Amino acid sequence: MIGYVTLGTNDLDRAAAYYDALLGTLGAERGMQGPRFISWTTGKGPSVGVIKPYDGQPAHPGNGMMTSLAVDSRAKVDALHAKALELGGTDEGAVGERFPGFYAAYFRDLDGNKLCVFHMG
Repeated sequence: MIGYVTLGTNDLDRAAAYYDALLGTLGAERGMQGPRFISWTTGKGPSVGVIKPYDGQPAHPGNGMMTSLAVDSRAKVDALHAKALELGGTDEGAVGERFPGFYAAYFRDLDGNKLCVFHMG
């Protein structure tokens, strides 16, 4: 039921370069773009975007907030986590099976937003 997720940024150009490279690993491309936001899509399912807050206040990550990206293999979990760190993201939980059938890794983007990439099965 999720249509899209937006992550706050204070530097749209920096965030765009990060997510172009990161989400490009999954075959995602820019879907919509405006002066304050950019979103990426694979053409199916929800999109992911970065946005400068409309209220003009600085963006900051919410405690307990996380966006999770589903992929179709454990190898893609490994690759996306490695790419996130290569691009300057920080590790929030190494790649591994968290419980039977749930393989995941956690990281923060350049603005401190927490993401998870996971595969079920």
